[in-house]
Amino acid sequence: MQASELLNNYFVDDRTWDEMYANNTVRDQYRGAVDFLHQLSIDELNRKEEQAKRLFMSQGITFTVYSSGEGIEKIFPFDIIPRIITAAEWNYIESGIKQRLRALNLFLKDVYHEQFIIKDRVVPIDMVYSCPHYLREMHQFPVPYDIYVHIAGIDLIRNNDGSFYILEDNLRTPSGVSYMLENREITKRIFPDLLPRNRVRPVNDYPNILHRNLVSLSPRQIANPTVVVLTPGIYNSAYFEHTTLSRLMGVELVEGRDLVVDNHRVYMKTTTGLQQVDVIYRRVDDDYLDPLVFRAESTLGVAGIMSAYRKGNVAIVNAVGNGVADDKAIYSFVPDMIKYYLNEEPILKNVPTYQLENREHLLQVFADIGNMVIKKTNGSGGYGMLMGNAASEEEIDAYKLEVLKDPRQFIAQPVISLSSAPCYMNGKLTPRRIDLRPYALCGPGGIEIVPGGLTRVALREGSLVVNSSQGGGSKDTWVLA
Repeated sequence: MQASELLNNYFVDDRTWDEMYANNTVRDQYRGAVDFLHQLSIDELNRKEEQAKRLFMSQGITFTVYSSGEGIEKIFPFDIIPRIITAAEWNYIESGIKQRLRALNLFLKDVYHEQFIIKDRVVPIDMVYSCPHYLREMHQFPVPYDIYVHIAGIDLIRNNDGSFYILEDNLRTPSGVSYMLENREITKRIFPDLLPRNRVRPVNDYPNILHRNLVSLSPRQIANPTVVVLTPGIYNSAYFEHTTLSRLMGVELVEGRDLVVDNHRVYMKTTTGLQQVDVIYRRVDDDYLDPLVFRAESTLGVAGIMSAYRKGNVAIVNAVGNGVADDKAIYSFVPDMIKYYLNEEPILKNVPTYQLENREHLLQVFADIGNMVIKKTNGSGGYGMLMGNAASEEEIDAYKLEVLKDPRQFIAQPVISLSSAPCYMNGKLTPRRIDLRPYALCGPGGIEIVPGGLTRVALREGSLVVNSSQGGGSKDTWVLA
């Protein structure tokens, strides 16, 4: 049987925007990939899928699921059919993300210094001060180059009318970029001719750009500043990523116990003695970073690191305290920030969002809860979320009680359909819902976004939840030149 028969049996719900099909014809950007699939047999496709699984297994490309009963290490599910984005679509996405990040950086500088946006009542003061990630320790703190967000993962979805929406901003310690890089490497191995033939833009420059940005932040003007990646350790869900990025950048991967602060400087313990550290790309959350300032019981951070940071003797990436800008309750004010700081209209739209501490919003959402997604304002990974259209009455009633205990900690958004893309599953081509997380790097020289990102896939039929922790997978993302 030829793969061309798969395409004949590919059925798309006409209420959903499909990335490959429109009006029963293949979209132009998919033509090259579809023509290639026509030349393969089902057996060959199965072999390629098996080869991809073996490569993921042999390279230990895993993530951690804390909630599953069996072993917590999982191989990250990978779909061999790429998600393809046109050059025009990418230019639009890129300009929208750059605009958004410029505004978010200005907001963070303002909210920790003059607070003009609060004084002008664009963002409510209560909303900022009630955010658990707003850190008074960062007030009037001099951040190098005024860059608070050095690395951002911005989640995008596409509605059933084909328009892109920003779903959320990940500005603290965004993860997943290693899977973007590994997905591309696997695609090169299983379809070696397909990428150059389709003029797909490369993503493998990400570690070089990241390393260049990190080096440029060094407080010491020396030829080879010491850069380290600070990991919470092997039990962290993104530990594979921490090891991958440190290896690709050629820098040390350290834990809190490998560092020590002396005279407001950070040093790394080495076999030849102490070595001063200039830049720390930390994958440890604010709360655990310095037991002298935040959680006293933390063993993941480094005692005194905040004093070294305040003295300007070490750069920390991302800046401490920037979680106030990716709080899901603050998210709804980002379009206003863009207008306020940049005097521009937002290029990329927000999903309509209801603040549940607003009584009117709360009643509106509870009345229409079957069409709503309710999320914790500081949750991640899809944990603690209610999908109103998929929940039982008991689940809804229990969730409402949780919301009423502290409405500030919840927002609601209408269920957005999410676009679909073809996935090769059990010998068939079937549509599954997807999102996109492009990665932006902000340095003294500006904002750079590698052309692609992590396309996450809801592998369960009918599901709109793409998070790996909730059974999602991913696919290679092609941006055409």
